[in-house]
Amino acid sequence: MLTLPGFAGQPAVQRDRYLASMRDEIISYIHNNRMKNITIVGHSLGGFLGLSIASTEPDLVSSLIIVDSLPFMGAIQNPSATEESVRPMAEKMRDQMANATREQVRESQKYFIPGMIDNKEKREVISQWELESDSKTVAQAMYELQTTDLRENIARIKCPTLVMGAWIAYKQYGATKESTAKIFEAQYAKMASKKIILSDVGKHFLMYDDPQWFYDGVNEFLNNPKI
Repeated sequence: MLTLPGFAGQPAVQRDRYLASMRDEIISYIHNNRMKNITIVGHSLGGFLGLSIASTEPDLVSSLIIVDSLPFMGAIQNPSATEESVRPMAEKMRDQMANATREQVRESQKYFIPGMIDNKEKREVISQWELESDSKTVAQAMYELQTTDLRENIARIKCPTLVMGAWIAYKQYGATKESTAKIFEAQYAKMASKKIILSDVGKHFLMYDDPQWFYDGVNEFLNNPKI
C-alpha cells in the first residue's frame, strides 16, 4: 500500500507537478525492484495515478482496478470541457484549500464527507486522514486532478482494466445509474480492454460502503482479468 507524501500524516514534498512526479516515482519504484505481474488498485486520485502510469508505460502493468475515478475529473458535468476551460475554477479551489485553517477544514467536513461515504465509523477515519494531511499538497494534487485530461492518453493502455464506480450519492440531484454509466463509458471510450461496473448502494468510498460488492468484484477480476 502506497501513501503519497503530504497525505495522512506523511511528510510533504512541495512540487509544482505533483501528480506527474508521483507517477514517475512509482514507475521508478517498480523498475528498481524489478517487479513483475503488477496490478495497480487505485481509489479516486490513486485511480487517476494508475491510469497515468499505465498510459505512460503500457508494458509495465498487467492489470488495473480503478475505483471511482475518471480520466478527466474536470469534465464530469461538461463533456466538452478542456484543461484550459476548467483552470480558473480549479485555481480558486486550490487557493481556498491551500489556505484553509484546521477549523475551516473541520467545518467543511460536516457537509462533504456524508456525501462521500455512509459508513459512519469510517467517516471518522477519513476525517482524521484529511486533518493529518498537508493542505498545500492536497490542494495542488486536487488542482492537477481537475486540470489534467487523460481521455486520449488512455488509448495507449494495453492491460485489462476493471472500473468500479459510484452513483447513488448523486441520485438526489437527478442522476440515475444509467446516466452515470454513460458518463463513465464516454470518459473511458478510448480504452480498449475495460469493464465498468457500478455499485447500487456505495458512495465514493466504495470499499467501505459496499465492501461485499467491492471485494467480490476485485477477486473475480483478479482470478480472471481477461476482458
